[in-house]
Amino acid sequence: MRFCSFELVSANRHLIQVSVTAEEIGMTDEAKRTLIRKLNDQFRQTGLGGHMLITRGIQDMGDDFIFKVVDVMRAFDEFSNDNDPCEEHDFGAIEISGHRVFWKIDYYNRSLDGGSEDPSDPTVTTRVLTAMMAHEY
Repeated sequence: MRFCSFELVSANRHLIQVSVTAEEIGMTDEAKRTLIRKLNDQFRQTGLGGHMLITRGIQDMGDDFIFKVVDVMRAFDEFSNDNDPCEEHDFGAIEISGHRVFWKIDYYNRSLDGGSEDPSDPTVTTRVLTAMMAHEY
């Protein structure tokens, strides 16, 4: 897994590519979980780094409802041990106009044909957030 990749210009002006892995820098499970949490928050709040999907139940509620779901989901910050036991910020339950809505982030490989080998590495992971009515779960 490539954790960090960047380019440096050495003293003699040569371009050097540096790439390190989580293992090489001794990244702990807690550090990986923190990185996953930050990537999930960024994705949920901006939509960058993956795909966002809505179910038929959400779609049937109409455009105004969909916009409310997206707004409330982006602002969601009520994570607790009950709804986020792995501390990855990958699930939420919200109320919109009296309706219970769930959202869930799953981690796929880049070709979306299997799970990601390492959700903490955005170079090998595509996040997919699905928003659904609670009764569709």
